[in-house]
Amino acid sequence: MTATDAQVRIAMRTRKKGKSQEQAAVTANLRSRKTVSKYEKLGVLPSQLQQPRTYRTRVDVFAADWPVLEKMLADAPELEAKTLFDWVCTQQPGKYQENQLRTLQRRVAKWRALNQGQMATFDQVREPGEMMQLDGTWMTGLGVTIAGVPCKHMLIHCVLPYSNWEWGRVVQSESLGAVRLGLQSALVKLGYLPRIIQTDNSSAATRRLGWNEVETAGKERAYTDEYLHILTHYGLKPQAIHVGASNENGDVESSNGTFKRAVRQQLLLRGSSDFDSLEEYEAFLFGVMEKRNKGRQQRLAAEVAVMRPLQVTPLATGNKQRARVSRGSLIRVMGKTYSVPTSLIGKMVTVYIHEWSLQIYYAGQLIETVSRLIGKDTHQVNYRHVIESLLRKPGGFRRYRYRDDLFPSLIFRRAWEELDRGYVPRRADLIYLRILHLAARHLECDVAAALATLLAGDAAWSDADVARMLQVETAVVPMMAQPVVQLHLYDQLLQEVGI
Repeated sequence: MTATDAQVRIAMRTRKKGKSQEQAAVTANLRSRKTVSKYEKLGVLPSQLQQPRTYRTRVDVFAADWPVLEKMLADAPELEAKTLFDWVCTQQPGKYQENQLRTLQRRVAKWRALNQGQMATFDQVREPGEMMQLDGTWMTGLGVTIAGVPCKHMLIHCVLPYSNWEWGRVVQSESLGAVRLGLQSALVKLGYLPRIIQTDNSSAATRRLGWNEVETAGKERAYTDEYLHILTHYGLKPQAIHVGASNENGDVESSNGTFKRAVRQQLLLRGSSDFDSLEEYEAFLFGVMEKRNKGRQQRLAAEVAVMRPLQVTPLATGNKQRARVSRGSLIRVMGKTYSVPTSLIGKMVTVYIHEWSLQIYYAGQLIETVSRLIGKDTHQVNYRHVIESLLRKPGGFRRYRYRDDLFPSLIFRRAWEELDRGYVPRRADLIYLRILHLAARHLECDVAAALATLLAGDAAWSDADVARMLQVETAVVPMMAQPVVQLHLYDQLLQEVGI
């Protein structure tokens, strides 16, 4: 049995107490007194006797081809060991076996450690109240659903590096409006202002330099005017990390991961990842942040002591846009197409753009609130807005540019496909439009349930069958006897109370 440093130290202490070598060996759990005698004579610990091994214990199977592979690595350090292994196997078929890949991977890893430098990170000294870091992090991986529908979302996360105090808001993308919402919410919650707001190089905060700005600016990107307007309103100084250097925003990046882990744990305790509304879900996240911030109050107090109090009124978190309703009962807002009631065709409407919704006003009256589109979704047509016009012009349905929006759910699409197979095209379109009209007049879920029943059968059906299934029996109202008013009882009551 090989002796350890700890065992030898115990044995030497025992010997200093006047014990024999046998007693010292037993106390240190060594095999024999000879081990104690050996290290008494040497006067060193076992670790001090070890020498680095300079020989191989196995034959180097890649010795012949390694010079070529090493040159390839030197010319292109990003090459992976698997790629090199596949290449050398192609050059010399049958020479190497698949189980030798791990050997080459260790050889390449050793070469990188000895020859390929990496970017070092440098811990920073944080000053109280100096900076707030802002970053957007995707939360979709948590599997949260709103009323059963998967919620694709991210969090605009704000962190004070000195105290790690944090706050954030749920948004759809890292847009300027989302950054404004997240930043202002954090400042209002904190009630104080740091000196610097540091972000990454997202398009919401920064832009590419123009051809005439590169030499004069001397930096990689410039700030957008809208982002500077927000910071100027609060008297804050902007600061962005270098391109590709996310570690410079390391405090908020690290907090992103720990916050999502905390949310995942709280969801497990809650027993469900489904929420009735976005507001309920965001309130749940606020609770997680409040709980995490409780342990940071002492260092936060040191930050607040040197910060300026928030004394300006927050900016509006939404934008406003005017749009004219086209002849197709459509408006264009921020490059996306939305439908509105046909009564507004030709009119100018005012659209208030919020993070998750659009509010459409005409003549100062709220007409419609619709979900805001982001990403690749470019149009949203509500069949209730256009169904009356389509019934008058059913020929416009089949090749309608936004026809897919006229299938509220998969069951409606299946119904139309079934009708298209069973009827001539014009008849199939007309039946489906009448079914949509029923969905607009009644509950859409009731129409969907009727369609599911009809699709499960083998018989032909039409909109008349759907209408018949939607008929609800009129409730019978029982006849109530009309009471007779007896005024003498009222007189008796007055006499009893002495009036």
